[in-house]
Order: sequence, then C-alpha cells, then structure tokens
Amino acid sequence: MTTSSLPNALDWLVEGSNGPTLVIGRSASPFAAGLAGQPLTLVDRDRAGVSAMLRRAPSAIPLVAAAEALPLAPCTFERVLLAQSFHQLAPGLALSEFARVLRPGGRLGISYTVRDDSVPWVKRLVALVRQVDAQAMSGDYGTDSLQALDDSAYFPTVETRAFRRWVPIDRDGLLSMVERTPVAQQLDDATRDALLADVAALYENAARPPEPLLLPYRVLCWRARVDHTELTAPLDLPDDGLQIQL
Repeated sequence: MTTSSLPNALDWLVEGSNGPTLVIGRSASPFAAGLAGQPLTLVDRDRAGVSAMLRRAPSAIPLVAAAEALPLAPCTFERVLLAQSFHQLAPGLALSEFARVLRPGGRLGISYTVRDDSVPWVKRLVALVRQVDAQAMSGDYGTDSLQALDDSAYFPTVETRAFRRWVPIDRDGLLSMVERTPVAQQLDDATRDALLADVAALYENAARPPEPLLLPYRVLCWRARVDHTELTAPLDLPDDGLQIQL
C-alpha cells in the first residue's frame, strides 16, 4: 500500500511522449514538480499562481495567461497537463487552444483526485457529517466536465485510468479537516463541539495507534492524442454555392 499514487498517475499520463510540456494551473503544481528538469512551461491566469508553480520547478518558463487564450506559437508542445481545473475553463475554447499548441501526435493529460467513500470508516465519517447537513461531503469534484473531452473532434480517442491514493491523517488532522468544512463553520458552538466529539470517537475506534488512518482517494486520469484535422480542414461548400437571403 502506498501513501500516494501521483507518480504512477503522472507516469501514465506522459507515457510514450517526450519533449516540451505545458503545465496549466496552480493545481497541477505536483506535475510540474514531477517533471522538474525537463523542458516545461508553467501557465496560470494570475502571477501568484505562476509563482507557486515555479517554486516546484524553478528551471521552467513561467507565463501568466488564460488557458483559453494562450499567447504561444502553434505546434510547440508534446504534452499539455492539467489537474483539478478543467471544469473551471470554457471547454470549447480551451480544447481548441490545447489542440493548437500541441505538436502533431501530441497528447493532452487531465487528472482529478476524488475521495473514495467506499472505505467503511469514511462511510461512517460522511454519515456523521450528514446528520447535520444531508448535502455535506457530496463530492462534486467537477469530473462531469470531461464529457466535453469525449465529445471533442480535436481529441477523438480518449483513454482513462484510475489510481488509488492513500493520504495519512492523524486525529488532529481529521478534526481540523471536519472543522474547516462549510457545514461545520455554520453550526453553533454546541452542535459543532458534539460533531467533533463524534469524529474523535470514530477516529479512536478505527485507528490502530501509533499508525494514522489512511484517507482514501482515487486519481482519475484522462489522456488523449490530438487530431489536427479539424484545425486545418477546408470549408466545404454545397455544390450550388452559398446562398444568402436577406
């Protein structure tokens, strides 16, 4: 059992492709760190985001820009990588930009890390929190936005794979995680204290000291090779020409 599957996910996303890589968004900083030392360009829409990424890959080229309007030459990169952020973009604009800056045969890679609620102690944790808010910890991560990739003519063949990730969490960490949730922040002091007491009891019943609990996640990955046909195809008019009616 490993504490993190991120290296495996990154290996799969970039498998069989080499060359310059465009890493988009602060949330993809772990990818930048994993590829540090390779030719990288780091993009975020604000300077603070680029600075945070650059700390993970100091030799990379930084660029402040929107993913939907990249000030980059066509056919520059072998790979474009994103994590946890595709749902925040305008998919039609972003996918056409990714296709434009990818070299022929280049590949787009996207990942989302989502909590795995199938583990028994996590099920009990979710049930506790939902006693005070039935919609809490619902796990809306934004993965539904990847339907746009499945539908894109620029990326006609999409592969998917999931990796397991285990994140150690101790008693204080679990209490802090629950206390920071929006539902806990909105509770009165007495109700919040009761919820945290129940969470502490859950931890003590589930953990095997001195080992921490392992919070389970799935790293969901998509990779797709670019097809430039749609970017370069001529406009086919009907045989009788174009008719304009006023």
